[in-house]
Amino acid sequence: MIDSNILEYSKLEPLNVSRETFSELEEYRSLILQKNKKINLISRSTEPISRERHIVDSAQTIDFIDNNCKLCTDIGSGSGLPGIVLAIIMKYRNPNLKFNLYEKSYNKSNFLREISKKFNLNTEIFEKDIFKEKNLKTDIIISRAFKPLPIILDIATKNFIKFESIIIFLGKTGKEILSEALKKWRFEYKEKKSLTSEDTLLIKISNLKKQ
Repeated sequence: MIDSNILEYSKLEPLNVSRETFSELEEYRSLILQKNKKINLISRSTEPISRERHIVDSAQTIDFIDNNCKLCTDIGSGSGLPGIVLAIIMKYRNPNLKFNLYEKSYNKSNFLREISKKFNLNTEIFEKDIFKEKNLKTDIIISRAFKPLPIILDIATKNFIKFESIIIFLGKTGKEILSEALKKWRFEYKEKKSLTSEDTLLIKISNLKKQ
């Protein structure tokens, strides 16, 4: 019999997320909850709904990651949402895809290293402030619950000398935020509705240029 907790991940199956990953995602979630008793990884109020709120929510961005992508950079990774989640999924789909995770907190960075080692993930942890880094290169920049869109766009253009696209989550005012951003920037974007919240949009931005 399949664990009922694992069944909650079934909404990811249309995104070609294999069932083999569900147990690892659930184990990772359990480790977040354990560590959350000592350091602040996720809001305590979201612990009872952490499976959908954090794991499934992060995992759905896999739909925006091309198979030919070689490097994805998670800025402000925190507890590894979404970087660790995506690395677990890609271990089975595209093991050559590497994830760079930037997290300036010593404790959170250590947690990311422990998780990466435990699950044998293709990751590199940078205990650094992304705002102070320069001349970075990547295929995809991804950010979840880190900074507002205008700041993410600034980071992309000022701190990276090469990137193809940006994946970001936008809340209920997402359309307005996009409209405002298009007054200062030129870019193309794809959007999709979130699997976990009617108020959230997932956005993939490409060909970003300052107006």
